[in-house]
Amino acid sequence: MRRRIILAGLAAAPLAAPVSRSARAQGAFPDHPLNMVLAFPAGGGTDVAARPLAKIMEKYLGQPIVVTNRPGAAGEIGFTELARSKPDGYTIGFINTPTIVTIPIERPQARFRLDDFAPVLNIVDDPGAVWVLPDSPIKTVADLVAEAKKRPGQISYGTSGIGSDDHLAMLALERVADIKLLHVPFAGGAPVRTATLSKQIELAVTNMGEAYGDYRQGMFRPIGQMGPSRWQVMPDVPTFREQGFDVVEGSMRGLAAPAGLPRPVLEKLVNAARQAAQDPEWQAVATQLALPLRLLGPDEYRAELVAMKSHYEKLWHQHPWRD
Repeated sequence: MRRRIILAGLAAAPLAAPVSRSARAQGAFPDHPLNMVLAFPAGGGTDVAARPLAKIMEKYLGQPIVVTNRPGAAGEIGFTELARSKPDGYTIGFINTPTIVTIPIERPQARFRLDDFAPVLNIVDDPGAVWVLPDSPIKTVADLVAEAKKRPGQISYGTSGIGSDDHLAMLALERVADIKLLHVPFAGGAPVRTATLSKQIELAVTNMGEAYGDYRQGMFRPIGQMGPSRWQVMPDVPTFREQGFDVVEGSMRGLAAPAGLPRPVLEKLVNAARQAAQDPEWQAVATQLALPLRLLGPDEYRAELVAMKSHYEKLWHQHPWRD
C-alpha cells in the first residue's frame, strides 16, 4: 500500500511542475538585462531624457538596461523594432507623439499600429517652439510671417521628420497665416540643431525643453512657443496664440513595451518607471534639462494616445501633410 502511494505521488508530480516553473518565472522578472529602443538619434530630446531615466530604473529592476538608438524615417524604424519585439518585458522603448500615431496614418505600409504597443508610463509633455540664431532679424511670429510673405517658399525650417509635431505645427502656421515655408526634415532634433547652428537652415523647430540648453548658452533664441499657456521655465516667451496665431502643438515622450505583455510584468515595469521618475536623482536631471514632466499611468496614457489618433485621423482627411 505504501509503495502504491509513493508511486502515485511521483506520477502526479510532473503535472504540478509546469505551474510552479511558470510562477517562478513571473516572480523572477527580470533575470537578465533589458534593452531600451530609442527611435531617434543620440543627443536629441528623447535620448537625453531616456538615458538617465534608464540608469535610474536599473536600481528598481535590479538589472542593467542597454539603450539602443534606431533612428530613421521620422521614428518608424525604431518604433517598428519595438512593436515587433517579443512581449516578455525585456524590450522596452520610448514612444513619441504625434509620430507614434501619425506614421500609420500617413504611411499605410508602416509595419506598426498604435495597438502594437503597451503604454507603460508617460514622462514628458514638451511644447513646440520655433528657434532662430541670436543675430536673426526675426523676433516674433509676426516677423516670420511678414518675411515669409516677402520670400514665399524660401524660408527653410528643420524638423525631426514628416508628420512630427514640429512639422504639423508649421503646416498649421502656414494655414492660419496664409504663407508657404520650405520644410527640411531630419532624423531627429540633434541634426536640426547642427543644421541651424551652421546656417544651413534658418529656423529650428524643436520642443522647448529640447533647445533650452542652447538658449541658456546664448546659441538659440525662441520667437514663440506652442503650448496652450506659457511654460513656467521660460515665462517671458509668449505663445503663438498670444501673438495672434492659433497653433498649439507639442510632443509627449514616454515608456512603452510591445503589446501582449503579461500583466505582472507590465506592473513591474510601471512600478520601476514610476519609482525612477519620482527618484530625487531623476528629478535633479529633469530640472537640469528643464524637462516639462507629465506622468501618466498605462490607462491614462493609452486614453490620451487613442484620442490623439482620432484627432490626427480627422486632420489627415482635411489637410494631408505629405511634403
